[in-house]
Amino acid sequence: MLQDLSMVMVNKRATRIAVSALFFLTGLCFSSWASRIPDIQLALHLNDAGLGSLLLALPVGSIIALPLTGVLISKFGSRQVLLVAAVAYAAVLPTLGLAHTAWELSIFLVLFGFCGNMANISVNTQAVGVEAMYGRSIMASFHGLWSVAGFTGAAIGTWMSGLHMAPVYHFLIIGGIAWLIILLTMSRLVPVVPNENKVPSLFAKPDNFLLTLGIIAMCSMICEGTMFDWGGVYFRRVLLVRDGLSGAGYAAFMSTMASGRFVADYLTTKFGVKKMLLISGVLTASGLMLAVIFPYFLTAMFGFMLVGAGVSAVVPLVYSAAGKSTTVAPGMALATVSTIGYLGFLFGPPLIGFVAQATSLGIAFSMIAVMGAAIALMSTRIKV
Repeated sequence: MLQDLSMVMVNKRATRIAVSALFFLTGLCFSSWASRIPDIQLALHLNDAGLGSLLLALPVGSIIALPLTGVLISKFGSRQVLLVAAVAYAAVLPTLGLAHTAWELSIFLVLFGFCGNMANISVNTQAVGVEAMYGRSIMASFHGLWSVAGFTGAAIGTWMSGLHMAPVYHFLIIGGIAWLIILLTMSRLVPVVPNENKVPSLFAKPDNFLLTLGIIAMCSMICEGTMFDWGGVYFRRVLLVRDGLSGAGYAAFMSTMASGRFVADYLTTKFGVKKMLLISGVLTASGLMLAVIFPYFLTAMFGFMLVGAGVSAVVPLVYSAAGKSTTVAPGMALATVSTIGYLGFLFGPPLIGFVAQATSLGIAFSMIAVMGAAIALMSTRIKV
């Protein structure tokens, strides 16, 4: 009896480690791209508006993948979809460093966004399955590993940029690491997540609960997208940091985003979902405004850290709640909420580019701070 219980615990732990490793993989691939955006912008001779337009391509690919992923998960299971998507994600990453024109890069970004979000939805569905195995909320810890990967990718990217290594060679190294992770974890994933085989329609109409969760996710993703795509540009263009430090703000953001997610489950149990979302919104708005009002290296670093702490719990809380929906299969519920949420990635970064071109990056960042306040406001409408 004790031996059987021990085997169950070992299997649960191994599955959790495997799913965590694939969260790390997706975060590492994405942050590797994000950390080299300033270098790629310079190489392609793009102004802020041009970069903003180009950045539309990645979330377009992400949104195309969302409804299709929900259907594929219901038909083949999240494990199979995740493995295919993860392999493809790592394979597409190096192509971003091969682009010589904006059109080439936009095509590769659509593919990168498509594969990345297919991996994102399927790995979150796997996390719902692990939560069911443990019988408690652990979603934030998985997202914490994604953020650790983001911090790691940002640090590596800053180092590679300082060494003047071409992005394509940087991305090939990351792709090789990703494939190794896949080989080591593929046999330990959740075979079947509860309710994932419910037959959905291609587009699920969200109920009020999922709609509200989606809007909260959208506001958070606008702020996250701003940090991912424009954090390095802000430090280079506004703070005028020296070469090799343009990724410092992004690294600061990712450090608190990661650490915040590792304590989010505990804090949510202690304070409740609504209070956590309220605090998250206030921290996000305050951090962005601090970086704008005091555009100096130390104050901007602290401001970016506040933003990271603010957004750290939002998406894990939203995804965990959506995955527990009793009316929609987990994969489709996550896809539905993510479809709404990823509108933030679709419109946020390009909006920054257009506003920055017309006015300044400072004014554009001030506009994004409003999204933090919106998170706090929308938290009063959810019932959890």
